Amino acid sequence: MVYLGEFEQLVLFSVLELGDQAYGVAIRSTIERRTGRSPSAGAIYTTLGRLAERGMVSSRVEEPQPGRTGRPRKYYRLRPEGARALKQAYTTMQAMAGGLIPKLTELAEG
Repeated sequence: MVYLGEFEQLVLFSVLELGDQAYGVAIRSTIERRTGRSPSAGAIYTTLGRLAERGMVSSRVEEPQPGRTGRPRKYYRLRPEGARALKQAYTTMQAMAGGLIPKLTELAEG
């Protein structure tokens, strides 16, 4: 069983959602839009590097379009290992939370 931390899961879900347009700024924007959290660029890139080392994402670098300025952009893609780990984490969370949402809501509302 491969363990994914909560932030790693957010990054992988963002890469999955963005498809072939998954690069650092877009991943950060996706996390911010979906969760309300504003992760730092450093947190995003550190996590992407760790996920790449573990074989969960791959990357490619593209130069800016002709006539445009800027730095090359690194795009990330979810690999089968990452998809399996993310699915496993999601399934585990569903199994743990199954049937507990009403109880959790009751406790949260005091």
